[in-house]
Amino acid sequence: MKTTTMPLEPSLEALQNPVQRYLLATRPAFLTITLAGCVLGFASAAWGGIPIDATLALATLALATLAHAGVNVFNDYYDHLNGTDARNTGRIFPFTGGSRFIQNGILSPKQVKIYAIALFLVVITGGLWLIHVRGGGLFWIGLIGLLIGWTYSAPPLKLNSRGLGEFCVAAGFLLIVAGADFVQRGNLSLSPWQIGLPYTLLVTNILYINQFPDREADAASGKRHWVVRLTPIHGAYGYGLILGLAALTLVTLVATANLPPLALISLLGLAPAVAAARQLIARATTPAHLAPAIKQTIAAAHLQPLLLAATLWISPALPW
Repeated sequence: MKTTTMPLEPSLEALQNPVQRYLLATRPAFLTITLAGCVLGFASAAWGGIPIDATLALATLALATLAHAGVNVFNDYYDHLNGTDARNTGRIFPFTGGSRFIQNGILSPKQVKIYAIALFLVVITGGLWLIHVRGGGLFWIGLIGLLIGWTYSAPPLKLNSRGLGEFCVAAGFLLIVAGADFVQRGNLSLSPWQIGLPYTLLVTNILYINQFPDREADAASGKRHWVVRLTPIHGAYGYGLILGLAALTLVTLVATANLPPLALISLLGLAPAVAAARQLIARATTPAHLAPAIKQTIAAAHLQPLLLAATLWISPALPW
């Protein structure tokens, strides 16, 4: 019988190089999801007839990735404070249970907090330059995005603990698509907010499924998200609900001519998530076996926006 082994958790002995240490503390494997959202934002602008500025695109990719990294590091810090990562024995590393950098003695809580603040300061500095170049509307997109990323974990709001984590993830990643579009377009448009909806729902399901292995630790730490509030079986159907909403949104956008017909090709990107939904329903009460479903969920959150972006690049530009 073939067995699947998880990567070894990080250790101080294996991470003597400080550059490697601080890079891995950001959970870089998840950062490509942000890059996919940026590509979708660029494609939204291109479909609107906007020529893509490569320099601005690279700046957007860098700042969005650093912002996501900062959110991840802040999340590790606050999940240390509330004790959830320390008591999480059901984690599936590297997908759930945090980076383990504090718990395994690689970085101190103070170092993690300073690192998160430093990442946010870099993003704010670069964001102010982008605002100067492209317009003040970008200020609100960036400000709201950073606030969502911080209040997701940080007291006193701790939005994920109050059942608002899924909303935070959906809103935060939708802002990435809208922000990438804005940097190229130079003004606000409804298009990226619509185009990005299926992608953001698929990203939301990454958070949702990751909460199943962490359920007991989160409950003990007072994190009352929906996977904790519902029974595992009932919670599993929530994943399918979010996935179905993503598919319905995409089809509706095509039917209402807010996306070109070719965009339906991106429905193929949902196939891994459909397989994951079936596995989650079957294994909701044994979350230690959810690693394949988590990988499929992550795959769908990359495939759908990239396929959609490709169809937008090759579709005729909008008349406006």
